[in-house]
Amino acid sequence: MPKRNDLEQKALQYIMNTGFEGVLQSELWRKLGASSREGSRIALKLEEKNLIRRERELRDGRWTYRLYPKRIPSSIDSIADVPCLKCSDNTRCDSSSAISPQNCEKLTEWLLSTAKNESGILGDS
Repeated sequence: MPKRNDLEQKALQYIMNTGFEGVLQSELWRKLGASSREGSRIALKLEEKNLIRRERELRDGRWTYRLYPKRIPSSIDSIADVPCLKCSDNTRCDSSSAISPQNCEKLTEWLLSTAKNESGILGDS
């Protein structure tokens, strides 16, 4: 039987991989091959450590919890279209010069667009 820390790590990794969707607590324990009692303890421990959040959910006439990661792992996709990567002024861009991130219209537009897209995603949770 795996150690509790191993199961905690596996559980956290699985929950993080579910992203904004989260995972039902019962589904997670089946995936990990853990008992519901053991699974509940791990979920509580991860919540105490502020690594996940648990939300009560009525599923098939029974109350359960959906587990969501507090942090979503980032990927290269999150910055793949940042304008700085293709900018011709990149080598001259500096916070102390006239060409800087603080007054770059392309960067500002990209940040606003990204924030708008993410607030739409986050607003649904």
